[in-house]
Amino acid sequence: MESTPPAAIRSFDLAGPAGRLEALLNTGSLEAAYSALVCHPHPMGGGTMHNKVVYHAMKALHGLGLPVLRFNFRGTGRSEGTHDDGQGEQDDVRAALNWLDREFQRPILFAGFSFGANVGMRACCGDPRVRGLIALGLPVLAEGRGYTYGYLPACRQPKLFISGERDQYGPMQAVEAAVATAPEPKQLVWIADADHFFVGKLDKVQAAIVDWVIQNFPGMRPVIHPAQLE
Repeated sequence: MESTPPAAIRSFDLAGPAGRLEALLNTGSLEAAYSALVCHPHPMGGGTMHNKVVYHAMKALHGLGLPVLRFNFRGTGRSEGTHDDGQGEQDDVRAALNWLDREFQRPILFAGFSFGANVGMRACCGDPRVRGLIALGLPVLAEGRGYTYGYLPACRQPKLFISGERDQYGPMQAVEAAVATAPEPKQLVWIADADHFFVGKLDKVQAAIVDWVIQNFPGMRPVIHPAQLE
């Protein structure tokens, strides 16, 4: 096992299309072959880049030595602009990808939770800079908000979908139907006895992320012991 990457966290604002976006970068190994982006759930439901699922996804990717960027969508936290029902937020994701590309000049892995998965995948599918996509808690109907996945058939990058078997916003049949429209390569992992927020099961989510990345991206291996990922 390699030495632990620097634990430094850089807090800054990146330039977004609707103004400044509040961001955090967990720095990684200088030898990291990839960088990563993690997007948060719906801000109208209190979602921010500090969400527990987002934090644990970041820790799993950072545990592989990757620099990991999180940011608050427009109108969330200190980010400027106003919420745009998932439309303008796609441009926020692209601004974050542009920043990662300029900063690290290496391929990117994307992960998003709930609203962040839907919006982020829309922006990342087909972008040659993004080599892999991770959707956590893929939403179908959440608190009256419907989500569609007509873009998935054109999404040819490797994809990992992780959902809870008791996800109240993404029932198994609906999620399986959406995932079925996506081309290979893809993997769908169901977390037993987990709800939408993976309460009490976040270690299982982290393990699924790490296993998938190692299997799909040669040369990737943990640089932080799994016990340190909580």
